[in-house]
Amino acid sequence: MLAELQEKFPADLRVVYRHFPLDSIHDKAILAAQAAEAAGLQDEFWTMHDLLYEKQGQWAGFSVEKFKTWVVEQAEEVGLDEEQFETDFNSDEIAAKAQATWEEGQQLGIPGTPFIMVNYQQFKAQPEVGILSSIIRMIKLEDEQYSECPPMTIDPDADYQVTLETEKGDIVVELFPEVAPLAVNNFLFLAEEGWYDDNTFHRVIPGFMAQAGDPTGTGFGGPGYSFGVETDSELTFDRAGLLAMANSGPETNGSQFFITYGPTPSLNGSYTIFGEVTDGMDVLENLAPRDPSQGEDLPPGDELLRVLYEK
Repeated sequence: MLAELQEKFPADLRVVYRHFPLDSIHDKAILAAQAAEAAGLQDEFWTMHDLLYEKQGQWAGFSVEKFKTWVVEQAEEVGLDEEQFETDFNSDEIAAKAQATWEEGQQLGIPGTPFIMVNYQQFKAQPEVGILSSIIRMIKLEDEQYSECPPMTIDPDADYQVTLETEKGDIVVELFPEVAPLAVNNFLFLAEEGWYDDNTFHRVIPGFMAQAGDPTGTGFGGPGYSFGVETDSELTFDRAGLLAMANSGPETNGSQFFITYGPTPSLNGSYTIFGEVTDGMDVLENLAPRDPSQGEDLPPGDELLRVLYEK
């Protein structure tokens, strides 16, 4: 799992491994840690680590003395200097190092294994690769976020048109600054900042809507600030092609948006409508369906390459 994460985030993820040999329930746990550390002195830590893991079913029932003999025999199998390995494996220094990891883990309150921390956030159960990937993407997003809403720079009486350039083609949208100035101002600010560049349509539900605006592609990312809902009783979710802000409550508008595939009256009064598609509905309807509720580690959706606008 960790190797897969490193492949996904080669420039962003550093894996730091620590032993936590559960000496209270596994009589050979500390000895296994010693074996890995002794192999590490010959630059084969992970080779021995992986061998012990793969053959655990073979040695778990051994007595302590039989395990000691067996693990020394494995040294030659993995290309180690067997005599040097045996000396290091039985040394007071390596034994003390392995024992210390057990004692330190208890002091930290680690409940058991596997135990994973990401930037000091603890996971008591082994999470899936998809969940950890989402967390890493959210952490990376922090460097791109803002501390407050952008200043109001648009003209509420002006006409604004944006083009959503996607890998499937262009979607042209007319914005409604007179109805939703906060949302329009925010959308244009983020577009100009490049926030929407190379996003994914992370949620596409045929017959309902297509959603984007989160650089992490998880559906949880935002610009670091939020603002309220703007509604108009004369503007409702009565047709396809309406551009609206996605949110998780009245004051949680951020960067995510969706475009409807048809009438969705259940959304009336809870979501800001701030534009409408004037060209490119065929492109919208051709986006690949993607439902995050089906799991965390889904293939990426179709890309939103950039948002361009003209006044």
